[in-house]
Amino acid sequence: MGKALMAMGALLAAVVVGMVLVVTVVMSQGSTSVQGSADSGGTAAVATAGGSPGSGGTSPGPAIPPDWLLLYQQAAGTCSGLSWPVLAAIGTVESDSGQSTAPGVWSGSNSAGAEGPMQFEPATFAAYAIVGPGGAQPASPYDRTDAVYTASALLCANGAGSPATLSAAIADYNHSNIYVDTVLTLALAFGDAPQITGTVVAALSFAAQQLNTPYLWGGTGSGGFDCSGLTQAAYETAGINLPRVAQDQFDAGPSVSGGATVAPGDLTFFGDGPSGVDHVGLYVGGGEMIDAPHTGALVRFDNANWSGFAGATRPEG
Repeated sequence: MGKALMAMGALLAAVVVGMVLVVTVVMSQGSTSVQGSADSGGTAAVATAGGSPGSGGTSPGPAIPPDWLLLYQQAAGTCSGLSWPVLAAIGTVESDSGQSTAPGVWSGSNSAGAEGPMQFEPATFAAYAIVGPGGAQPASPYDRTDAVYTASALLCANGAGSPATLSAAIADYNHSNIYVDTVLTLALAFGDAPQITGTVVAALSFAAQQLNTPYLWGGTGSGGFDCSGLTQAAYETAGINLPRVAQDQFDAGPSVSGGATVAPGDLTFFGDGPSGVDHVGLYVGGGEMIDAPHTGALVRFDNANWSGFAGATRPEG
């Protein structure tokens, strides 16, 4: 795997052991209007589908049901060094932690032949099958306990207990860089806030899938993104309409009050002050955000502790 994915794996490991950069909201002063900034391109049109900021989006409930959260935590404990948020992120991507009704989740198989809520190919499940506490006898990929404990065993065998081989272990689970990016992104978020909503998961997943996309001034997806085009598109997939440019997104709120801790899914804004916003990122967790920073750059992970912090909003409300 590439250096960027290995770095994300190391960052996740740092979060797990508590080395988290806490970003708090301190409202900056100032009212300078920014003209010709990196985010002044494009129109200020508002999307027409979905709800307004604060409406909750498409999935306002917790992305991980409480019983699944406990299951992930217990199963991860069987592998030294394996972070439960990694296991939870895989379960979320594969079946929304058992909430999906897609073919193959609870019976049969999907188009690729995968079975159960953790989506195993039959031969792989047979090779690593674990009967979890109270699971089916014999082990079944459709039994959620067996499925999660077996996923933990598979990840552990492939090196997920070590930061150096975490990304490769996730890639062995599904041979896609986008899959690895999405899992590591959601794992960072779950590590900060286990009860984040499905709306936030949808927005973060979209942003993760755009990593390494070129920055494009005024871009909203066709050929690239600028900073606010990325955040607008991410929340549009989650059922929330945001205005087009960063200043308008900041003004749309709902704001995160001064002194509060920024949470996964929040938008973090930068500039000369609340009336001079010229950049926005999507906060993931562990002190990191995904953003489209400037011309010549790619959509990427950035440290959220930029200078000129103007405030944060929570689009889901």
